[in-house]
Amino acid sequence: MNNKKSELLSHQELGTKFDLFSFNEIAPGAPFWHPKGMVVFKELEKLIREALDKQDYQEISTPIMVRKDLFEKSGHFKFYKELMFTLKVDNQTFVLKPMNCPESAIIYSSRIRSWRDLPLRLSEIGRLHRKELSGVLTGLFRVRQITMDDAHIYVRPDQILKEINNLIILINSFYKIFDFKTSYHLATRPDKALGDKKLWDQAEEALAKALEKNKIKYEIQPKEGAFYGPKIEIQVKDSLNRSWQLGTIQVDFNLAERFNLSFINQKGKKEKPIVIHRAVFGSFERFIGILVENYQGVFPTWLSPVQVKILNITDRNEKYAFEVAAELVAEGIRVEINIDNETIGKKIREAEIEKTPYILVVGDREEKAGTVAVRKRGEGDLGAQSFNEFKDRIIQEIANKN
Repeated sequence: MNNKKSELLSHQELGTKFDLFSFNEIAPGAPFWHPKGMVVFKELEKLIREALDKQDYQEISTPIMVRKDLFEKSGHFKFYKELMFTLKVDNQTFVLKPMNCPESAIIYSSRIRSWRDLPLRLSEIGRLHRKELSGVLTGLFRVRQITMDDAHIYVRPDQILKEINNLIILINSFYKIFDFKTSYHLATRPDKALGDKKLWDQAEEALAKALEKNKIKYEIQPKEGAFYGPKIEIQVKDSLNRSWQLGTIQVDFNLAERFNLSFINQKGKKEKPIVIHRAVFGSFERFIGILVENYQGVFPTWLSPVQVKILNITDRNEKYAFEVAAELVAEGIRVEINIDNETIGKKIREAEIEKTPYILVVGDREEKAGTVAVRKRGEGDLGAQSFNEFKDRIIQEIANKN
């Protein structure tokens, strides 16, 4: 990638160029995801779900529209009313949810919990809506419709530090996949906050200890915490060197109090859990916007909307091209075939402009030998390979997230 900032395209320009997403005035601040953009979106969903399944998360899904009573109870309506979309239904006021936390509490409270049940990790990939001012909407970076990879982890007091430590490791491992350069910030108690200051001090101390245990340098952001608890913010820079918040880890002593959540401790008494809010991507929209800009459309093979483009030299080789494609598709590889009546040189140029990771050219010689002529993005012509050799290569490359 050329690092001259003047030559870098914005994610909006790249979204159009590579047919990933678009925006329309009929829905300000809400992207329209095109098929190729949805491939990237779904690959990220798959990645986070696979990781969370290994860490004993349980996925939930909660309603997108609820009565405002819920957010009054949680305290959000008082602090975030201006950011909420409200509507009248049956003479009652409903809210398009701007966050998932209160609804997660409803699921927690649906049954009696034991100390043995904790930590209880409830994850949710859900759509949220926030009434951002039109003047601050910025492509995928600041939107009104947000897809959040959220989780709420209910823990005993003795589990806080270990759980935060695990979250830092999880988030760091994700960002390394994308070679993100991160900065960490600890946001402390704001002037307008819920709960006992002593509990806030405990939460801030736990977050700081976890950062120090992982030898992570961080900056204090005084009074920048959420109204219900302090948080670690992970920021990443875009192609123009602007910092954006992505991942967060927040400790909350207030949600359990406001919703009267409890678990039965080892002495048979009721005790309130602590809630850790966390997001890895932050929002899919912002995460993908930064990814698109950082890669400038040149996605690694595992994430590319089209991983292999197959080009036939003559009409005689069309059947073989489709046979090769069928075998790759059976392995889960994303393939496109160009059988247009154009010169092979023009087909190759078009595939290269699209930044396709691999181009396979098939003609009479390849068909007869059961081979494919391989071209790799950035490396050019690799020559003829047996089809099975190429198939094994790309399968391994995808598995290694290359």
